[in-house]
Amino acid sequence: MQLLMRRPEITGFVSVSPPANMYDFSFLAPCPASGLIINGSSDRVAPPADTHALVDKLHEQKGITITHTEVEGSGHFFENKHMDTMIGAVDSYVRRRLTETTR
Repeated sequence: MQLLMRRPEITGFVSVSPPANMYDFSFLAPCPASGLIINGSSDRVAPPADTHALVDKLHEQKGITITHTEVEGSGHFFENKHMDTMIGAVDSYVRRRLTETTR
């Protein structure tokens, strides 16, 4: 995520289970690109409440769109069937973004 701030050619990001409870993400103000943040609703490593606070903070910024997906019942590592759900959400998001940029 810090690289995002230093590389203007980066036009989007995907952040999976960001540890918003362990690190200060205030460096993302202003966030230069739209992106996807995905987390599990049962994450004990990076609690969902902290991820929601990060997403809410990024939503306040103008000119970017933050898409937030929470995988119901998943932990931090998207174990078992949750991995497929997470990969599907990332795949859909990336495909949509690629389609938008080729129009």
